[in-house]
Amino acid sequence: MRAAVFVETGAPLAIENVEPAPPGPRDVVVQLGASGVCHSDLSIKNGYVGIMPGTILGHEGAGKVLEVGAEVTHVKPGDRIVASFIPACGACWFCLHDNSELCDNELNVMMTPRGNREGGQYLTMTGLGTFAETMTCDQSSIVKIETDLPDEQLALIGCGVTTGVGAALNTAGVTPGSSVAIIGCGGVGLSVLQGARIAGAGRIIAIDMVEMKRKTAEAQGATDLVDPAQGDVVQQVQALTGGRGVDYAFEVIGLPETTLQAYNMIRKGGTAVMVGMTRAEATVTIPTFDLFFNQKTLKGSKYGSAQVRRDFQRFVDLIETGRLDTASMVSATIALDKVNEAFTAMENGEVIRSVITSF
Repeated sequence: MRAAVFVETGAPLAIENVEPAPPGPRDVVVQLGASGVCHSDLSIKNGYVGIMPGTILGHEGAGKVLEVGAEVTHVKPGDRIVASFIPACGACWFCLHDNSELCDNELNVMMTPRGNREGGQYLTMTGLGTFAETMTCDQSSIVKIETDLPDEQLALIGCGVTTGVGAALNTAGVTPGSSVAIIGCGGVGLSVLQGARIAGAGRIIAIDMVEMKRKTAEAQGATDLVDPAQGDVVQQVQALTGGRGVDYAFEVIGLPETTLQAYNMIRKGGTAVMVGMTRAEATVTIPTFDLFFNQKTLKGSKYGSAQVRRDFQRFVDLIETGRLDTASMVSATIALDKVNEAFTAMENGEVIRSVITSF
């Protein structure tokens, strides 16, 4: 099968023919119909998180089940699925306590070799590897869905939509009439925005350097737009909220400085949520007296605090009823061999999401 393989930090992905892995007892073979090109793929390619060369990248995918192992109970051949980049084993302490985004089985699934390429075995990003014609993965990494929506929209549920909408609805619990600021309006940031809109936020402030992204945010429900080039973003947000700051601020870039901005722009008693993927060694320093005296909250959001076997179908239903707009987030559909060009377009701020639909 053809796949886009990470071969060297910072280098373009290599399009290779690799040997697909036959399914083990708990494995599922999926024919990919679409795979989103996510900023996390770019971050891993550029060395934000250590990853072994010879890994098939891609973690945001949708497709159809081709084959299942003898012990698979969740799906059968022919089922449509959305891939979950964090497995939900359903049996560990965290899964049993409604925290499947923290599943104890995550590293075991991610580090299982999935087949052979020239020079030895290969791994797959997050146990998936959606930049390929097919993928072999653990059954805990896929969720069956019922819908006629196209794969290029469903793929976004596997990462961007769930991470963003979930951050607003699950992690933060945005309340009706509240004020929200979002730093970074790419695919995940726009999903945060839509989650806040669905939750009934009264004021949604979209912050991004790229005019196209600000305009897209406005079309999706942002009430106010902030251009960082026009001055200190914290001061701009405070000016829009009577000097208090917002109830909720979301950092969707993954930088210490923007995390601190999010913290500083929330009101007394407000909540700042870090959604963006950061470098492993990055740190942020906040004033502890302010944290205590002004009763602020700074929290992380992993995969939108989502329970994927509940939330994936819920997001499908929101798309089908027009409450959640994924079609406008697909800026381009591309072939697998254009994945490196998609990374360039992402870095240049030219797209919300490129989606691979031809493998």
